[in-house]
Amino acid sequence: MAKKKEDFETKLDSAKQILDTLMKPEITLQESVKAYEKGMSELNDAQKILQDAQIKINEIKAS
Repeated sequence: MAKKKEDFETKLDSAKQILDTLMKPEITLQESVKAYEKGMSELNDAQKILQDAQIKINEIKAS
């Protein structure tokens, strides 16, 4: 389970770095679209990790 937590934190850190990139005024439109796509992918992955953890917690509570 520690690996999943690490993956979740890594995904969030990556999304934060991408957000910092998107905030730069010198970023081009093409770069910002690519960064946005990557950021959304990272956030979706993090959301999946959270959902998997919630399912496991619910299973533990039910047993």
